[in-house]
Amino acid sequence: MMASRVLLAESVRAALGAWPVLQIAVENGFGGPHSQEKAEWMVGVVEQYFQTNADLQQYEVEDFLAEILNNEFDTMVEDGSLPQVAHQLCSLFQQCQKGEEAAVRERISQLSQSKTKGKITVVQSQVPEESEEEVPMETLEAIPTMPTVAPTAPSPPDVEIPAEDDDGWIVVQRKK
Repeated sequence: MMASRVLLAESVRAALGAWPVLQIAVENGFGGPHSQEKAEWMVGVVEQYFQTNADLQQYEVEDFLAEILNNEFDTMVEDGSLPQVAHQLCSLFQQCQKGEEAAVRERISQLSQSKTKGKITVVQSQVPEESEEEVPMETLEAIPTMPTVAPTAPSPPDVEIPAEDDDGWIVVQRKK
């Protein structure tokens, strides 16, 4: 059991270490001055998540990883890699549980070799949120159209417009 825990820790470290999203977040300090420590902490937390929760589904791991990246690194994953990493972690965990040490070690080796060697710099731009007017027409055409009926405003009751007196004051009279 202890060997599978060590193997799980190594596999989580390899999978997260080879993930470009986490590499970029750490290298560019998205987690603040302690980004590297947060990445190490994340490895331990993910490992513990697998050990304490039985029968985790891929979507649960995705949500967990997304929450950590958002909270700790102020990063939203939009490159499609989140499901891949979650699947990889689930697969490695299952192999560790089955005692398939050789297969796990082979995968760890592959992940270690696939780490991105080059440094990627991220330029943060201030892009405003897309408003309805900026949505491309192709997107609008895909939205089913519903016939719209302009809501009719209730017609105001017959109200007398108050008259101004000579000094510019509005005279308000009580209804009878």
